[in-house]
Amino acid sequence: MTRPRQFDLICFDWDGTLFDSTAIIVRCIQQAVVDVGGTMPSADAASYVIGMALTPALARAAPDVPPERYPELGARYRHHYLAQQHDISLFNGVLPMLAELKGRHHWLAVATGKSRRGLNDVLATRELQGVFDGSRTADETAGKPDPLMLHELMREFGTEPERTLMIGDTTHDLEMARNAGCASVGVSYGAHPHESFGALNPRLVAHSVPELHDWLNAHA
Repeated sequence: MTRPRQFDLICFDWDGTLFDSTAIIVRCIQQAVVDVGGTMPSADAASYVIGMALTPALARAAPDVPPERYPELGARYRHHYLAQQHDISLFNGVLPMLAELKGRHHWLAVATGKSRRGLNDVLATRELQGVFDGSRTADETAGKPDPLMLHELMREFGTEPERTLMIGDTTHDLEMARNAGCASVGVSYGAHPHESFGALNPRLVAHSVPELHDWLNAHA
């Protein structure tokens, strides 16, 4: 007998959850702020905004940068990120985990603070072609923790909140899931300290990709 499936749609955050990019993003935020004359944010302050839409994230990380400099701030962030993006890769174990979930006929989606162009660039790689059934980015819908991107994905696949799971490395991800009425799983190896996840009631806080994979096998 096969186990009943609890979740039809499994949504993943990208940076810090599937993609080992947190440290580089932090450095890019810090470099961009300094480039436009702001005070370099601490690593904690820069990592906190990962997962948010770009402009609100940079504005929060650089409170002394005036709004009229935000376009330049965003451009400097993109400059630094593009210069380093080829040094970033998926966490070990992500591809086998996704392949097994696909083999069990879950719909897989990405719900990310990245731009559509940035996400498309990484999804175009040979190893990721055809893996995900759908995606939403912060520049084409509301940014996290607004639940709109999850609402849109659920409408696209005809799933209900109780049949949808959100997996992410930040409180923004878990709060978005709560706002959408969906279950969530947090991962501790990304941008936010896992001690901050408790109030958002994730089903699990996974401390590695293998631990996440095992839980999904048993409970998804």
